[in-house]
Amino acid sequence: MIEKDYVLQMARYNALQNNQLRGVVQQIDEADVQADRGAFFGSIFATLNHILWGDTLWMSRWCSDVCPPAAGAEHTSFTLTTGVWESERFRMDDRIRNWAQTLSNMDLRSDLEWHSQAAGMTFTQPLALCVAHMFNHQTHHRGQISQMLSAAGMTPPVSDLVYLPEDA
Repeated sequence: MIEKDYVLQMARYNALQNNQLRGVVQQIDEADVQADRGAFFGSIFATLNHILWGDTLWMSRWCSDVCPPAAGAEHTSFTLTTGVWESERFRMDDRIRNWAQTLSNMDLRSDLEWHSQAAGMTFTQPLALCVAHMFNHQTHHRGQISQMLSAAGMTPPVSDLVYLPEDA
């Protein structure tokens, strides 16, 4: 399905996108970041939190040093301030890049088993599918953030993968 090179590229892409979003968040008022914009999770900040929460959840399933987040509604209030979000996002992006470097193509051919408290059941899926899902999830919700920024008259960061610099 996917190979290590894909995971490495997506880890770099994820970090670049989040670095760009950090820059945008730093330039706008806290009230604008927190404003309900009628999106799926309401605000830009709640969506940023949801992405970080999801990344933390997935990474905890394959990295023993990552603590799983609390289940449930906390996904949109995972961090309480943009400053805390910025530092936690930076740490998680670094963890994702480091983890991606440790993967092998054989690892990606294995299965992942986990218990979902939200669904109340145990799942077994190919690790490659789970990894692709994590990166797809990030991209999907960053697209929602781009739309919220555009609707508010702000310029969203460039998100096209083909523009990912080699040194990112």
